Amino acid sequence: MLSKLPRPAGLVDALALHLATLGPAGRMPKAPGTWGSLAAAVLAPFLFLPLPFPARIAALLLLFPAGAWSAGRAEHVLGRKDPGHVVVDELWGQWIAILPLAAAEAYWIIPAFLLFRLFDIAKPWPVRASERWLPGGWGIMIDDGFAGLYAMIAVLACRALL
Repeated sequence: MLSKLPRPAGLVDALALHLATLGPAGRMPKAPGTWGSLAAAVLAPFLFLPLPFPARIAALLLLFPAGAWSAGRAEHVLGRKDPGHVVVDELWGQWIAILPLAAAEAYWIIPAFLLFRLFDIAKPWPVRASERWLPGGWGIMIDDGFAGLYAMIAVLACRALL
């Protein structure tokens, strides 16, 4: 059963909350961040990896401010800082982790998913510190970007060794 969220006051807040939670992914009762990452990993072979590399970069550059805006609005609507229901940051970080992969290498999404979750949960430096570098939704997004970079480097290292 999905977690109940407060009803947003207006259309803009409803849109922001829907984007911030990635629809039902962020409303899962247990481990919404993992569900958000899983949704990103499942969608990637269809929505992200088929794009040419410059388009992937553009998608990530657009997703960052859109995610920051929606995460910030979600904080306001939900009445708490960095609510667990906000998982758009997991989408951004997960897609950073798989950015350099070719569409034919979709099998690397599984280790990228696991490594991203490891770095997102463990929060090695500067992942945890980066949460405080920027206010509101920007801080929510940036730490997952660093976790995604760590996961990308680890995936590339594993790929090179194998």
